[in-house]
Amino acid sequence: FNTAISACDKSCVWEKALQIFNGMAQNKAESSMITCGAAISACRRGREWEKALQCFSGMTQRTVESDTITFNSAISACEKGNEWGRALRLFNVMAQREVELRTMTFNAAISACEKGGKWEHALRLVSAMAQSNVECSTITFSAMVCACEKGGEWEK
Repeated sequence: FNTAISACDKSCVWEKALQIFNGMAQNKAESSMITCGAAISACRRGREWEKALQCFSGMTQRTVESDTITFNSAISACEKGNEWGRALRLFNVMAQREVELRTMTFNAAISACEKGGKWEHALRLVSAMAQSNVECSTITFSAMVCACEKGGEWEK
């Protein structure tokens, strides 16, 4: 199942990935973090943030624990769907559960804030990166500059 869902993800066929993923539950096949992550990622690529979040929240019902990768995919899906508030809520849940926050995690949340025109939140995330000793990347700075530009705060 993992291979089939991952292939659908890479082929940008999110509908088929979900069909396989949902079929697993009907056939009582066990899901893993990898299976759930691939389904979330397929929905993210298909810009189906709601479906991605359904897969993410369904992990609990499948008794699969979320990890950095599944959280990152869900945050990125929210970013692609212009759902900055949901992305930040997921980011905060991740921090509360003490799931490892990586550069990619911060970048997805900062990009979500950028798309939502929330430069103040993006700036706070960059500060939190420094406090957490998480390395900034070119993507981090690019998203931060774009967020400030969109907010008319390019001097920041």
